[in-house]
Amino acid sequence: MTWVPEKPYNTLPPPPSADILETKGVLRASIGASTALAKLDQAAVSMRNPTVLINSIPVLEAQASSEIENIVTTTDELFRHIDNESAAADPATRETLRYRTALRVGFSLTQDRGLTASTASAVCSIIKGREMKVRADPGTRIANPGTGEVIYSPPEGRDLIMDKLSGWERFVHNNKVDPLVRMAAAHYQFQAIHPFSDGNGRTGRILNVLMLVEANLLRMPILYLSRYIIDTKNDYYQLLLAVTAQEAWEEWVLYVLRGIETTSLMTLRKIDAIHTLQADFGHRSRAISKGAAHSEFQSLLFEQPYCRINTVIERCDVSRPTATSWLSSLAEAGLLRDIKVGRDRLFINREFLELLTRAEPLET
Repeated sequence: MTWVPEKPYNTLPPPPSADILETKGVLRASIGASTALAKLDQAAVSMRNPTVLINSIPVLEAQASSEIENIVTTTDELFRHIDNESAAADPATRETLRYRTALRVGFSLTQDRGLTASTASAVCSIIKGREMKVRADPGTRIANPGTGEVIYSPPEGRDLIMDKLSGWERFVHNNKVDPLVRMAAAHYQFQAIHPFSDGNGRTGRILNVLMLVEANLLRMPILYLSRYIIDTKNDYYQLLLAVTAQEAWEEWVLYVLRGIETTSLMTLRKIDAIHTLQADFGHRSRAISKGAAHSEFQSLLFEQPYCRINTVIERCDVSRPTATSWLSSLAEAGLLRDIKVGRDRLFINREFLELLTRAEPLET
């Protein structure tokens, strides 16, 4: 059956074989993407304290991925509530932080039992804050937000969708296809199946990094394509649709490979900048406070941009007066910013926060 935008695409085929996906252009592009990704993986595991990346980069990814779905919050709000997803946070912030939680759970599930359709369901359920089962009701349509015109209708019927997901899962583990090419094709396939009533985009973007982890290309889940997608949003949606309408696989795979390479290099630049800032901040802070010589305290100030007195007490095994003195002396010198949130005091490593949130050029 010919694809028609207004009709459920129940005949959605599985991704093609390697001989179709792995064109000469794709294989050339995969070399650059693989090299950049390997450099990122090595740089991350070589860091003195990789928690810097594990805590911070997923929060930035959560913000960017949610922004694609028009769920807008600020990094300031996210980091303020990163350790306390309380009712004090606004709904957009809570939903964005659930994305970070979903990533961590998905990472753990993938390590324990591999990437499966049930992993996707668990990830989507956490993102949405309720159990998300495969769609059963008909009528799901994807429309152009500006004109309202239907541009795609995913498959319908729970049994059919479950069958498509089983095919997606088999393809995810098809070792005959280059893993980066496989990730690109699997991302299209998941979005085309559109298995849940909501949350498919964010779930699919988490599945991307989980595929790289399962393929042993990343040892930590720190490569996220959401910022790249935001910066190239029109290309993203046009190329996805072109696969459906014209089987334009090569253009889509090349787009994803460019995203992997540019995002890897961008994150590498971020890691280099963190190294430089840590060394400089450590030198300046030790000249101000004796507490700054405490290695655990220095690590803590760069695990995330916001620090609480209680966290210093627990991690550094010091008294409240000592923890307060350490943080306050750095705040008085301008290295940290002290703000009051309710009854709590937060100490912001503003230079680190600015480094994390500044836009990096997407250049190869």
